[in-house]
Amino acid sequence: MKHYLLPLTCSLLAALSNAAIADGSLLADSKLEKNQTIEEVLVWGRAFSLLGSADSASEGLVGYADFSTRPMVRVGELVEVIPGMVATQHSGSGKANQYFLRGMNLDHGTDFSVAFEGAPVNFRSHAHGQGYLDINFIIPEIVETISFRKGTYYADTGDFSGAGSSAIKTYDRLEQGFVKLIAGEDGYQRMVSAGSVDFEDSSLLVAAEIHYQDGPWKLPEDTGKYNFLLKYSTTTDVYKAQVIATAYSNSWNATDQIPLREVDAGRLSRFGYIDKDIGGETSRFSLIAKASTENLDATLYSVAYKLNLFSNPTYFLDNRAAGDQIEQADTRMVYGGSLRYQTEASLLGMHATPKAGIEFRYDDISDTNLYKTSSRRRDYALIDDEVRELSGSAYAEIEFLLTKSLRTTVGLRADHFRWDVNANVVADKENSGEGTDSIVSPKFTAAYELNKDTELYLSYGQGFHSNDVRGVEVANNPVDALVQIDGAEVGFRSETINNLNLNVAVFWLDTASELIFVGDAGTTEPSDGAKRFGAELSAFWQISDTLVFDLTAAKTKARFKGKPSGEDYVPDAHEFVAGAGLVLTSNNGITSSIRLRHFGSAPLNETDSVKKDSTTLVNLGLTYDIGEISFGLEVLNLFDAEANDIEFLFASQLKNETEAVEDIHFHPVAPRSLRASARYQF
Repeated sequence: MKHYLLPLTCSLLAALSNAAIADGSLLADSKLEKNQTIEEVLVWGRAFSLLGSADSASEGLVGYADFSTRPMVRVGELVEVIPGMVATQHSGSGKANQYFLRGMNLDHGTDFSVAFEGAPVNFRSHAHGQGYLDINFIIPEIVETISFRKGTYYADTGDFSGAGSSAIKTYDRLEQGFVKLIAGEDGYQRMVSAGSVDFEDSSLLVAAEIHYQDGPWKLPEDTGKYNFLLKYSTTTDVYKAQVIATAYSNSWNATDQIPLREVDAGRLSRFGYIDKDIGGETSRFSLIAKASTENLDATLYSVAYKLNLFSNPTYFLDNRAAGDQIEQADTRMVYGGSLRYQTEASLLGMHATPKAGIEFRYDDISDTNLYKTSSRRRDYALIDDEVRELSGSAYAEIEFLLTKSLRTTVGLRADHFRWDVNANVVADKENSGEGTDSIVSPKFTAAYELNKDTELYLSYGQGFHSNDVRGVEVANNPVDALVQIDGAEVGFRSETINNLNLNVAVFWLDTASELIFVGDAGTTEPSDGAKRFGAELSAFWQISDTLVFDLTAAKTKARFKGKPSGEDYVPDAHEFVAGAGLVLTSNNGITSSIRLRHFGSAPLNETDSVKKDSTTLVNLGLTYDIGEISFGLEVLNLFDAEANDIEFLFASQLKNETEAVEDIHFHPVAPRSLRASARYQF
């Protein structure tokens, strides 16, 4: 039955948009600011000049054709438009991705923050791990831009942004509506449709996505994903206002990481499984309201969220009879908002741009629980917690134009957290409690215009990430609520060659401690802090109107502090990441895109005696436009590389084993697969 929903939903959305056109409601002279999608001329976000506006060499903007021409395996790869960032997956398609940036395994988002239309996406004190960042609710085809900033140098970014942050914005309206159908191997089916209805001074964007897939796994994934977005925008002579509503649900089976010893012995396929009953279901509903004037921006948001995630990382290590399967359950409401003011002024005879803002957020978490389960049935609760977590922030910064060529920005940010933890498991009652913590973070950047085509940058700042407050209140070995992160960077941005944008940055990052709360185990494990030194390069070259090339590369050295040399490697700290892409368009309607992603090797333990091998993947995309119809073909993992998305080193025990075995547990990349698409614009 579910497969008939795909064409049915397409037909309904197409009928809605066509009816609006026939009714004359799509006004050509609408006063609304229009963000147009132009098929004949590709507009590249990375081609935009940021000279004179960026505060660091690692700041950037991606959008428009940067997305539409990029073949992607999963929506999480949207973040890979950020130079040096990689998204992988070790479970089903409904779980948040694993993210890596600047030599950090960000797990599911502890030190990288994402805001969607002004509302934060990361979750605090999450059942599966701190900073949980799930962007599966985003529909890539309606994303207009992704802006990104790395490092700790910005006063308006706070929690989870030590390695970097990004802001995702969707189109306000579409010049043309569309219906797109995609089908591929391993049961891949996806539909996305979107269109705009215009009124006199406003417009309504409607978008929907339905997605099913089984994947190459021996246990069919049986993903059922549903996405919906409404965005109402209105503009007057005084203000612009928007209301965005999203609805998302997903369910899936998971083939988690599997033990290498079983594959090497020939007893298990690389695409096999140990526990057939793992997977999950999740939902997210959000409402966002935004308003802006010339100097003021205001945002309010609310999010209703739920996750039930079943996993079994150690098989029969702890429970020889029933196995180690667990369920992590998270149910919450999130409320928050922000207010930002910016103006132009003269101070001490210098042109200045003062900015100030306040933010608040309240997580009302009715469930952040851990259960012992058997075949997805709950046996008993290991952790049954309720958490109320409130934060308030204030920041101010001012940019001075010291000379015609030199500008500096100094800023200060203050964050205050308050929490209340109620542990409902009797044996866990002592871990209940409440508390507060605060942190103040100074910021500084300087930009010097070397000439009209080149700017030099110097940046320094302190940032932080919050820890799961259950780890703060735990009776044994409690952790700090807020962890300071120091960062600095020097670099340059150059546009000396026609249509070539080149950025180079050398950075330093110092964390007071690494990830704390281990969601899979339901325990807190404080770790040492670490230092990272690295260099990044990104280049975007629009060689001609029809040919575009881009290249990114990042090299990082990560070491724990206070440990002997040779015993201070940071597990999962990938030292080298590179990517490259080439897009060619032609007058006959054919566009071809090829992308390469290299994910370097990494230590799996602190002595570097066990390593994860590097992974290199190539994806190919082709489209052919015939009037309002576009046909596409994607070849993912073009050269059928036999590689792994993720590897972990830990002890597990199978049912037929008499003792625990420390082993590599891995999740393979999908083999070469084909996807065909057809897109109709109306």
